[in-house]
Amino acid sequence: MSELPPHSQADPAKAVLPPGFLRDPVHLLAFGLGSGAVRRAPGTWGSLAAIPLWGLFFWLPPLAYWMVVIAGFLIGIWLCGRTAEDLKVHDHGGIVWDEFVGMWIALGLIPGSIGGVLLAFILFRFFDVLKPWPISWFDRRMPGGLGIMFDDVLAGAMALGCLYLAQGWGLPGLL
Repeated sequence: MSELPPHSQADPAKAVLPPGFLRDPVHLLAFGLGSGAVRRAPGTWGSLAAIPLWGLFFWLPPLAYWMVVIAGFLIGIWLCGRTAEDLKVHDHGGIVWDEFVGMWIALGLIPGSIGGVLLAFILFRFFDVLKPWPISWFDRRMPGGLGIMFDDVLAGAMALGCLYLAQGWGLPGLL
């Protein structure tokens, strides 16, 4: 398996999916169970689709929760890398498994309140879309599945850090 160089096509979001592409379980997962196939704002739809899956494991003890997130990250490196390679595009906009894991990181401190989930979503999308340093630096330099996953992990970690600070500043009612 060869690594694709970052940004191997001018506009990866416009790469056309081959017929039946999402019938492959690897591609279906990389495309966030189909949420990434939405033409407009697939990253936002992928981030939203991550929330119901998070609902299946957010109640776990912290160590088990973070083990699930780490497993999602490690599996995602392979899922996203293989899907990008099959599409011959470094980071197709429809590959949203990275958004799933980034959201799960952002939601790591949230006990399940609607306000906390909404704030985590907004902060994660803010960091994922704007890609402030160091997210932008890694986004441009890391190839393959790790590169696809890592910028969203950083965006999730930055959102988590903001939520942690918000808790410290007395906003626990929202969180």
